Amino acid sequence: MGRVLENNSKNLLKGMNIPIPEFRIASTPQEAELAAAELKKPVVVKALIPTGKRGKAGAVRFANSPEQAKEEAAKILGMVVSYYRVEKVLVEEKLEIVQELYLSVAMDCNKKRIVVIASPRGGVDIEEINSQHPESIVKHYVDPLLGLPNFRCKEICGDLGLTGNVLKSAIGVLKKVFDAFVKYDCTILEINPLAITTKGDLVAASSLMSIDDAALSRHGNILDMVVVGSERVWHPMTELEKRAVAVNEADPYRGTARYTEIDGGDIGFMCGGGGGSLMVFDTLLSYGGKPANYTEWGGNPPEEKIYGLTKVVLSKNGVKGLLVDANITNNTQVDVVAKGIIRVIRDMKIDTTKFPVVIRLAGVNDAMAKGIFEGNNIEYYGENATMAEAAKVIVERIKRG
Repeated sequence: MGRVLENNSKNLLKGMNIPIPEFRIASTPQEAELAAAELKKPVVVKALIPTGKRGKAGAVRFANSPEQAKEEAAKILGMVVSYYRVEKVLVEEKLEIVQELYLSVAMDCNKKRIVVIASPRGGVDIEEINSQHPESIVKHYVDPLLGLPNFRCKEICGDLGLTGNVLKSAIGVLKKVFDAFVKYDCTILEINPLAITTKGDLVAASSLMSIDDAALSRHGNILDMVVVGSERVWHPMTELEKRAVAVNEADPYRGTARYTEIDGGDIGFMCGGGGGSLMVFDTLLSYGGKPANYTEWGGNPPEEKIYGLTKVVLSKNGVKGLLVDANITNNTQVDVVAKGIIRVIRDMKIDTTKFPVVIRLAGVNDAMAKGIFEGNNIEYYGENATMAEAAKVIVERIKRG
């Protein structure tokens, strides 16, 4: 899934005729001062990063003048919030708010349905609302055939205790938020808070949006707004992680390739399938090994995808050996995996007499894979060894130097 920064998500909301605050983007305290001067009103200065809980981290501040906006921006820029370094801030008009609502449309992966979640207690995390005031949460699962008709929007907004013109406005906003969720193939679209101002207007004061990577081919106009693969990691993606995403997206419908970089490790690690890879990763640690990454492929990836993923794994500085460890597979052709790996070893001119490479694979075309690896001086195990045993071998080889 791909995250969308708040300035971009708000622009998309504005395109759906959903009211948003006027804002500017600033990269320096001086730019923040100029932005506040242009807005000619009190402002909110927010860290522009793809993560929540900014307020609790001190990365959301208020300013009543351009000079104060400069001071607050200087405090936020350079901060690290949830592993993200703040390089830009959002400077937007401060709303006069009488009530904050919570509104989100999301994909419930367990029920495989779209769910609308709303609460009259906005402005805080939904987890906090759920733990302290669960009775205030309104939840509605959307019928995939009916969508979200106006009468359902009225029921949901009515359950929030809204009346009169505010109720009428909320119905319209909810309908447009749902339409935006569907139009942009979102996995989540959260407005928190949806502010009711002193004038009785509803404004999307803050927004969070993530879009399904697999649907981006339908949205060429917003490709530059989406950080592809960003929901798979808990930190800003490294250059190697970005390369792995590019490898996967180059042929997104034939198998999967995922890579997460880990500091301080020296074992390049690849595995087929998520369950097996987690087990082997823990096994490496139990033997005293230090994985340099967590990498898996799934489905039936082509040789080019295995080649690209292996090259990413072996490009990390400090890697002293490679473990490719997978269980018996009936969909991934083992010889295809072998050909991709061998191409990288040859292209990168890796001396396997000094750089240990341990392979444990089994499944379709296992005999062909064995011939490919053993013909290139690579230690190969099939069903004659367990995945854990192969993990122990690579740790021993690297410890021996």
